[in-house]
Amino acid sequence: MGNLLSYSGISTKIRAMQSKLTREEQIREILELSSVPQVAAYLKKTPEYSKLWASLDETTSHRGLLEKSLKTSIFHNFSKIYQFANPEQRKFLDLYSRRYEIRVLKEIMTNLFDHRDTDPVDVSPYREFFRRHSRLDIDRLVACTNMEEFINALKGNEFYGPLSRIQNRENALLFDYGMALDLYYFSLIWHVRKKLFSGNDLAEITKAYGEKFDMLNLQFIFRSKRYFNMAPADIYALLIPMNYKLKKEEISSLVEAASYEETQSIFRKTYYGRKYSHISAQNIEEFYNYMLRTTLEKEARKDPYSVAVLYSYLYHKEHEVNRLTIAIECVRYGIPAEEAIRYIRNN
Repeated sequence: MGNLLSYSGISTKIRAMQSKLTREEQIREILELSSVPQVAAYLKKTPEYSKLWASLDETTSHRGLLEKSLKTSIFHNFSKIYQFANPEQRKFLDLYSRRYEIRVLKEIMTNLFDHRDTDPVDVSPYREFFRRHSRLDIDRLVACTNMEEFINALKGNEFYGPLSRIQNRENALLFDYGMALDLYYFSLIWHVRKKLFSGNDLAEITKAYGEKFDMLNLQFIFRSKRYFNMAPADIYALLIPMNYKLKKEEISSLVEAASYEETQSIFRKTYYGRKYSHISAQNIEEFYNYMLRTTLEKEARKDPYSVAVLYSYLYHKEHEVNRLTIAIECVRYGIPAEEAIRYIRNN
């Protein structure tokens, strides 16, 4: 009864928000359009974007503007949920919001490595979110001109530690800094989940993130074996240091396998290889998206009065923005609708 009372209000709110997300048949209609301004005009008429984009002039809209507007909708909807959430639900939302902070940090770091200034306009979709939900000084970070300034600007923040350790390495790459942030975030989730959650919420968070981490590790192992011929020690250094259904000895066997083909054979004997016999190393990235999406949908349906409903909606909102961004690119470059929809379904 406790969870029912705690989640009844926010579950109703999220169901209403979920019903406004763009459906596949709408994406198909978008792919039949002939220009980006037509896409803007179409989205302005949908329930999800009609109010948020009321002042948008679709006749002068371009791809970059629409992408920023789509990103803004992610942060706007997160804030709406946060305002509606109780203190217990906000614990999850505060934890989840780290991924948004990391996304912005990566964008700024990419510009620094490319020796490009970050235009303050480029972070406009995030500014209100950072004001409300973050202790990062976004304007100070945007003003940095090199990585040393950037990392020094993070002193006193939780992200300073993982990034400063990479800074001490010789010839550190952008990839190294990005991985450091991701590994920090994943480790944080796994280590604090038992402190923040209990009962059914803990079980659902463990399942959702546990399968996510397993599949991310599998993706990386397969990529490293198939494309990069990386040494085992280098692979271990980049794996998420948690396991759920993948046993530690299975991870070791996969990493130490002498060939890509041997990795495939070992995978088929794991929990995921047995349960999902149609998975192969060739389609594991596609399957990762499918599995995460269906797992969250299943958990949210099974218990709509739990943290799963929050995670499921936030995932689907980000997924919608990703699919619409791809659709806009396809319209821009005149990709045939059937070819475009196949690509969109895999993301």
